[in-house]
Amino acid sequence: MERRVKLKTINPHITCKICGGYFIDATTVTECLHTFCKSCLVKHLEEKKTCPTCDNIIHQSHPLQYISFDRTMQDIVYKLVPKLQEDESRRERDFYKSRNMPCPKDITQNHDDDNEKVMDAHAESDFHRLDEQVNVCLECISNNFKNLQRRFIRCSSQATITHLKKLVAKKILNGIEKYREIDILCNEELLGKDHTLKFVYVTRWRFRDPPLRLQFRPRVEL
Repeated sequence: MERRVKLKTINPHITCKICGGYFIDATTVTECLHTFCKSCLVKHLEEKKTCPTCDNIIHQSHPLQYISFDRTMQDIVYKLVPKLQEDESRRERDFYKSRNMPCPKDITQNHDDDNEKVMDAHAESDFHRLDEQVNVCLECISNNFKNLQRRFIRCSSQATITHLKKLVAKKILNGIEKYREIDILCNEELLGKDHTLKFVYVTRWRFRDPPLRLQFRPRVEL
């Protein structure tokens, strides 16, 4: 016999301890594995460097590099809470509209002086259900690497910096396994490997025109 579980009994496990709402862009602290909404956690870390739940120090100087998007948790929340994903997508569009800003998922791919006029049909398609799409320009800033033949890409906002590293490694180093040899930056700031493109767009590119411009170089040992 199938056992039914009421949503309220699961709520403590799928709600953010900061805002009290269901997880949106669920993000986990890698040190203690406590999860929060990404925007809530980022705002918290602007003032404090500790986990909001256990008070453990995440990192003294770069706490944002020790948080990671939790796709599994977010998928669980969207499956358990009816219409949450659709409602969040609508609220996001309304947010950008109220500020007279284009919603990233509605932005048409921009091209630079190369006059690229033909886009792959696959690039135009959304293979991530309702995932927001982000236009990215990947530029090389080192003489030791060659530039990508195709610098403009369109992909899910949930893709991570690691995904981009693997793409670059496959294209210019002829081996996806060499992705650890690459650094990716935005505004001259080194990006964490688990940062999603949406996180980077919101925290580093929110008030700038698309596409999101990122740079890559050989890895620099700190």
